[in-house]
Amino acid sequence: MAIRLGDTAPDFTAETTAGPINFHEYLGNGWGILFSHPKDFTPVCTTELGEVAKLKSEFDKRNVKVVGLSVDPLDSHKGWVGDIEETQGAALNFPLIADPDRKVSTLYDMIHPNASDNFTVRSVFVIGPDKKVKLTITYPASTGRNFDEILRVIDSLQLTANYSVATPVNWKDGDDVIIVPAVSDDDAKQKFPGGWKTLKPYLRVVKQPNK
Repeated sequence: MAIRLGDTAPDFTAETTAGPINFHEYLGNGWGILFSHPKDFTPVCTTELGEVAKLKSEFDKRNVKVVGLSVDPLDSHKGWVGDIEETQGAALNFPLIADPDRKVSTLYDMIHPNASDNFTVRSVFVIGPDKKVKLTITYPASTGRNFDEILRVIDSLQLTANYSVATPVNWKDGDDVIIVPAVSDDDAKQKFPGGWKTLKPYLRVVKQPNK
């Protein structure tokens, strides 16, 4: 069954390269990313895991814990970790789930039979502190993910979770944002005392409130 935005992220216990974890317990009160890989010792996945390892300080800054998944067993993962460090110049520094029985992959609907009966697609789930799914992105196995975009989305999600704003097209941290239509002008005066620019009654642009 497909997981939709706002659903509670299914909990599970699994073996990983960092030892056994209970997913919800591991995330604690912070944010989380779960992202899947079609198979160990594949070229695109190797580059992705190396990149995420390099970005660990960026995820830490945002209070985000990252968990990877591949359908191969733990012994295979351990062999792959060496290749990742050797070719990408970064050691794996987050858990990589071993899912040979497809338990977690099935729970998160990561196997799409029309794409492949055996391998996961490149799924990304961003999970909030309330354990609700805030974002899903699905890539084909052949396309590497853009983790700058995933960081950008997390910045947007965290901003909009704390303020009554939405982020416009191509927004980046520090850019102007939009006051959501549900906030009246009277309420907006309290929330945004510095004022805003009204382009249309439904399109009110304001400086990013936490800057």
